[in-house]
Amino acid sequence: MERKQAGYRTVANPKMRRWFAAAFRSVQHTPMIHGLIEVDVTRACARLREHRASTGESLSFTAFVIACLGRAVDENKAVQAFRMGNRHLVIFDEVDVYTLVERDVAGQKVPIPFIVRAANRKTLHDLHHEIRAAQAQDVERGLGLLQVLPDFLFGPFMWVFCRIGRRYPQVWKAYVGTVGVTAVGMFGEGVGWGIPPAVPTLMITVGGIGEKPAVIDGHIATRSQLSLTISFDHNIVDGAPAARFAERLKALIESGYSLPDSTVDSEQAGAEAAKES
Repeated sequence: MERKQAGYRTVANPKMRRWFAAAFRSVQHTPMIHGLIEVDVTRACARLREHRASTGESLSFTAFVIACLGRAVDENKAVQAFRMGNRHLVIFDEVDVYTLVERDVAGQKVPIPFIVRAANRKTLHDLHHEIRAAQAQDVERGLGLLQVLPDFLFGPFMWVFCRIGRRYPQVWKAYVGTVGVTAVGMFGEGVGWGIPPAVPTLMITVGGIGEKPAVIDGHIATRSQLSLTISFDHNIVDGAPAARFAERLKALIESGYSLPDSTVDSEQAGAEAAKES
């Protein structure tokens, strides 16, 4: 409910935002390492434009990133490991990607959680249609427990949930996925990185895309560079495997892996990426 006063107005703080605040506080002491990299998406953007021009279909850029992420994690599954107590790690076969879809709730834009299951086993078109369906679903389906849980229980619930998740990673996977993607670049123009709050999983933050000069085959050319932040829980992943994973993900995105192309199919793109990594 909105109330107008002299010189200002009071609006409701959406329940989902209050929930996120409690969730971030529950993991704020996680030791994170962040890698800020630039990824040449000139080829990928060209393929997306060509596909839209030839078919009229605008493929989701987020779905493309998730396809590349699913492949990269599938080849480096240790980056999505979870602690089970202090002496064991659980490494899942499936790559479940936690992401957010923005919906209108009571006149305000609110991010609603959505999990793409087994992203490493799905095509780009599967991922695209799944995300579009999530954007169109009823908001209540995305809120889940929040519909009945009162605010004063958010903090205790997250404390209990995190304790259970550390003991039984399967519970964490079921409700939060194994890796995360958040895209902030679509809301602005130009380069720019985002640094996510501490999260107990691998998180990819998709920033802005800007035009920058680069040396290609000995010549300077203007290229589209994506600002990408890759964040790891340092309790799980060390610097060297984090760097190798980042290089592989970068190679897949730059090769246009999984994108339709008239001359280079997705398998060939994957092979090109493997040579570059």
